[in-house]
Amino acid sequence: MKTRSTYPVTRLLGVAFFLSVTLPHAAASSTAKPNIIFMLVDDLGWTDLGSYGSKFYETPHIDRLAAAGMRFTDAYSACTVCSPTRASVLTGQYPARLHITDWIPGHVRTDVKLTVPAWTMQLEPGIPNLAASLKAAGYHTASIGKWHLGAEPYWPEKLGFDINIAGYDRGQPPSYFSPYQIPTLSDGPKNEFLSDRLTTESIKFIEQNKDRQFFLYLPHYAVHTPLMAKPKVVAKYKAKMKLDARHQNAIYAGLIESVDDSVGRLTATLDELHLSERTLFIFTSDNGALKSISSSDPLREGKGSAYEGGVRVPLIVKWPGNIQAGIVSHTPVISTDFFPTLLATAGVADPVLPSEDGVDLTPLFRQSGPLKREAIYWHYPHYHPGGATPYGAVREGDFRLIEFYEDMRVELYNLREDIGESNDLASALPSKAAAMRQKLHDWRDRVHAQMPIANTSPP
Repeated sequence: MKTRSTYPVTRLLGVAFFLSVTLPHAAASSTAKPNIIFMLVDDLGWTDLGSYGSKFYETPHIDRLAAAGMRFTDAYSACTVCSPTRASVLTGQYPARLHITDWIPGHVRTDVKLTVPAWTMQLEPGIPNLAASLKAAGYHTASIGKWHLGAEPYWPEKLGFDINIAGYDRGQPPSYFSPYQIPTLSDGPKNEFLSDRLTTESIKFIEQNKDRQFFLYLPHYAVHTPLMAKPKVVAKYKAKMKLDARHQNAIYAGLIESVDDSVGRLTATLDELHLSERTLFIFTSDNGALKSISSSDPLREGKGSAYEGGVRVPLIVKWPGNIQAGIVSHTPVISTDFFPTLLATAGVADPVLPSEDGVDLTPLFRQSGPLKREAIYWHYPHYHPGGATPYGAVREGDFRLIEFYEDMRVELYNLREDIGESNDLASALPSKAAAMRQKLHDWRDRVHAQMPIANTSPP
């Protein structure tokens, strides 16, 4: 029986061969610089891939990518919603430091205890970012897909990208089928599918730049609502649904398959152009899945919540010659880490920043030592329909502490023993909770996090 897994896949060497690459602050020869593909999927949950445990969604190409590289079990988005994470990926700074702390433009509620701060609703061109830094180092840069980081003066071409296709201020497509009604994307043939079109544009960009270094930022609109997928694909998943399955949304499954097809077409193109061995490919998500659409069980809740289901995401990195095939990392990493990591791999000196919130992940890639970091942090001073009230959180080792700003109560969980965050240890371990709370407060002070204030005019 023929499967849809028909794209050729790069064959890796049986023995890991480690090429020498430059350190973050050292110059590098042009031949040592990898091409970079960064695929950011929208609202893809931690368990939404075969390689992350799904028995329903079919993701053979993404699973092959994981088998050929490194799969992270404890990767995190910088926020429980999209715009802050996207800003964090591109700048290496925490959303709290950028003051981009909610999806743009967010929403205002007056029937709540706290008033949210006057946060920033765009990524400013003056902030060092991946596109501008890599372009200055000789990379040709493209953003193909969702942007959602401000109105037209703040679109990708104003922040260092040579090409902007399909990126504008909105966070979801009016339609996944052409005509798309996206001002920065020409319509294709009637019923052309958006994920396919973004992949075709990405392949054109790769082909046009096969003889020079390129940085392709491919933030798919999928798998964000509105839920739309190809009818034949939806029918296939409807036929395999089981009432007791953890995952059982056939349309959402079709959106995931469209992303998997994208990975398959891109890796096939890299193979055909003999670029696979010198291309760093990163695949991840901007936050967890909507609980109403896809379960992240055993994680608690989903997108828009304070818990693991809102921020723990898939992360796969393939970099032949530098990452041994089939490696699994349990080290906690977060969106801020991509900026210093990609600059290091490209041999680009870090620009001067107020503070470096991310860390270079290449020691993990080469298995040369642990990361030099004590903790990772979150700050969400907003309300969200997914369930979040204003909160902050910190993960240190196996422990994660959440502080809820309405009443400043805390919850403490040991994720190694309780990944579902069902057993609150704050009362049982008061010293641990107090120390982690203080660490969170000190971090908020360092990054000048904006805090909500009491609502003086409740209804």
